[in-house]
Amino acid sequence: MKAIAVTPKTPNSARVIEVPEPKVGDVPNGRGVRVKVLRVGLDGTDREINDGLYGAAPPGFDYLVLGHESFGVVEEVGPAVHEFAPGDHVVALVRHPGHSLYDTIGRPDLTTEATYHEHGINLLHGFLTESYVDEPEYLVKVPQGLKEVGVLLEPASVAEKGINQAYEIQRRLKVWQPKCAAVLGAGPLGLLATLFLRLRRLEVVTFARQEAPYLNSELVEALGATYVSTNQRSLSQVAMEGPPFDLIFEATGYSPLVFEAMGVLAKNGVLVLSSVTGGKRMVEVPADALNLSFVLGNKVMVGTVNAAREDFEAGVRDLSMAEAEYPGWLRRLLTRKVEGLGTCPKEIKLLEFGPGNIKTFVELAPLQ
Repeated sequence: MKAIAVTPKTPNSARVIEVPEPKVGDVPNGRGVRVKVLRVGLDGTDREINDGLYGAAPPGFDYLVLGHESFGVVEEVGPAVHEFAPGDHVVALVRHPGHSLYDTIGRPDLTTEATYHEHGINLLHGFLTESYVDEPEYLVKVPQGLKEVGVLLEPASVAEKGINQAYEIQRRLKVWQPKCAAVLGAGPLGLLATLFLRLRRLEVVTFARQEAPYLNSELVEALGATYVSTNQRSLSQVAMEGPPFDLIFEATGYSPLVFEAMGVLAKNGVLVLSSVTGGKRMVEVPADALNLSFVLGNKVMVGTVNAAREDFEAGVRDLSMAEAEYPGWLRRLLTRKVEGLGTCPKEIKLLEFGPGNIKTFVELAPLQ
């Protein structure tokens, strides 16, 4: 069967290859689940791996199959599988556990190990292929009513984890009731974070560089949130004009904005950082003032990466609620469909996230 693979650390190596077809028996003890891949989302991670910036092949292979944002349908299950049946729609967890304490309790997203195993990223083949086999422990069921937008569940889980972590941390305050939030960035992750915060009934201001109106700003406003272009007003200016930001979710990839966010965060507030910034950018910051405000204001800054099963399950609940409260909104995120695997290498190389394109996904088979 066909798959899209790269030679890790080799720029522009994405190509169509033939790989062996997986079998349910590949998983021991009758616990295999074979999934037909229907859709796979593409994001900046796929492009960066194809650029040769990172990525590692599984042991015994000289290639890595790409794709970590999966959506598929169960075709066959092993005799010891009772959690799923043929016809179930599923999304696969991205990270598999290692051996740290956090891995052993089902939280590989919090691992302390230097080496981790992630489908389509590091040491595990991904989902840009016709089918795969995995254990039921690493699959999440998606209801039939979400099949049109199920490919959004993996990025949704990342937004869910960041927000859930903020609330979990602030349980220390006993009565934390955030009223106003800022989301920095209006890409797929920022839009999903805006959605989930609105479902929690927070006032939300979403910041991005592009000036309104365009699709992303329209989607923000359709949720009853406020869109602000940072080309017109800065985060600090908006913070001085309105209520304080109790929760700030950063999803821009632009690290200097983190320090501006630290300066405007409300007392008892939480700043969630989700961007992975691998550059060497340097900035000058008011270190004493920021330190003082965090100490005296009981503020928190936390990084979030990957997601656990509970975050995927929270994503299923919130996507379902979004379909009910904002019908059709999620479908508008799926702006570019790539038919089949043949043009994937070119699409990954040219992947763009500018105005008019929010989420690119590959359709490998018709939805069923």
